[in-house]
Amino acid sequence: MNTKKAISDYIDSCKNDMINDLRTLARIPSVAGEPKENMPFGEGPAKALAAALELCKDIGMTVRNVDNYVGTADYFPDKEDHLGILCHMDVVPAGNGWSVPPFDITERDGRLIGRGAIDDKGPAVAVLYAIKTIKALGLPLEKNVRLILGTNEENGSTELEYYTAKEALPPLLFTPDGSYPVINIEKGMIRTSLSADNIRVNNKGFEIVSIKAGKAVNAVPEQSIAVLKGIGGEEVTACAEKLGLPVTFIITENGGNVEIEAEGKSAHASLPETGENTLTALFTLISALDRANSYPSVKAFAKLFPYGETDGLSCGISSCDNISGAATTVLSVAECDGNKLVCRQDIRFPVCESCAGITSKLKAALEPYGIALNIDLQCEPHHVSADSGFVKKLLEVYEDVTGEKGYTVALGGLTYVHDTENGVAFGAEFPGDENNMHNADEFIRTESLLLNAKIYANAILRLCGKDE
Repeated sequence: MNTKKAISDYIDSCKNDMINDLRTLARIPSVAGEPKENMPFGEGPAKALAAALELCKDIGMTVRNVDNYVGTADYFPDKEDHLGILCHMDVVPAGNGWSVPPFDITERDGRLIGRGAIDDKGPAVAVLYAIKTIKALGLPLEKNVRLILGTNEENGSTELEYYTAKEALPPLLFTPDGSYPVINIEKGMIRTSLSADNIRVNNKGFEIVSIKAGKAVNAVPEQSIAVLKGIGGEEVTACAEKLGLPVTFIITENGGNVEIEAEGKSAHASLPETGENTLTALFTLISALDRANSYPSVKAFAKLFPYGETDGLSCGISSCDNISGAATTVLSVAECDGNKLVCRQDIRFPVCESCAGITSKLKAALEPYGIALNIDLQCEPHHVSADSGFVKKLLEVYEDVTGEKGYTVALGGLTYVHDTENGVAFGAEFPGDENNMHNADEFIRTESLLLNAKIYANAILRLCGKDE
């Protein structure tokens, strides 16, 4: 039997069933909600977990619900775990702008549109049908594969902490919650709050009434607003034009105040160079206007985080290695009432560094300016060797099924396996895909759903088959 062709043909024959099962899961709005009795993340995630476990049970897997934190489904429940596949049933809120009902699956132009289609209900269905295919074709597995279904990935993955406190994850682990070919490196991450009190040091007339910038710490701020006093709109306009920054400054006068609205371009904090940071642009402009040096803390922020610099050089945290790339940082959120200034920062750093090392360097850079540092969140880099047999086998499968070159990827963002010892991300997005993840009209292409299932079936067979 040509195993690869048999797998492909069987999965193609299951297309309608796969879409229907994805629709079953998508119709459950599994957004995190208020905890209820035996529902630690609310009713939606618990219902989605129950529905997914029923689908697993229907194909003959042995299922277990771990207190509605995690569900497991085993191929060989009496054998020692070998391969774990980690998916999640929770989703982000629908948000606005949908052209179709968000909590359903709408087929249109070769796309399956609905919240969770690519993140992560569609990939979970692909894994489920990969396992179903192996069972239906009687392909010889020798080692257990465990499907692990989580319920809190979008809000911190605390369900995995609960689960791993009770039992160990399998020695081999991948998640279809990233992209192909294989993500084996994820940078470390630190989020900070930086604050300065009593920021005005003299009364020369120039005054910052307020500053407000950004909405999310993990995004380049596309809009920032400052209100100034003791200066004219014409002077502000002339200074902005002289600086020539590639953001748009909208300057208006109102009741003796000048309002500056900066409009730029948002980007994910892992790729800050693709955005236009309005907060650092605004600090640059205010610093240029403040000739009397009334606000040295604001000038310090402009110096430590100059517009256009994303590698952390000026704040002392620049670093780089050959396997994970360069550090990045974003000054993303700010609030100022004219007396106290608080900013939030997102840092991504390579595997050659550590949380302690980055924090120490940043603190040393801030101290001379009297800026206080508070660490809000931190996690170390994640690295599974590209030379490991596990990674090599996944890449071989990817090449064999798709005909495309396999390679490992270093990621600035975090996937579901970041805090595991040996996990990698293997799909479900293909190189060049844009699936509107976390946005309106999220989708997975029907052909991609099927291709994912084919890749996962071959991977399971390769890792748990008779000859392994």
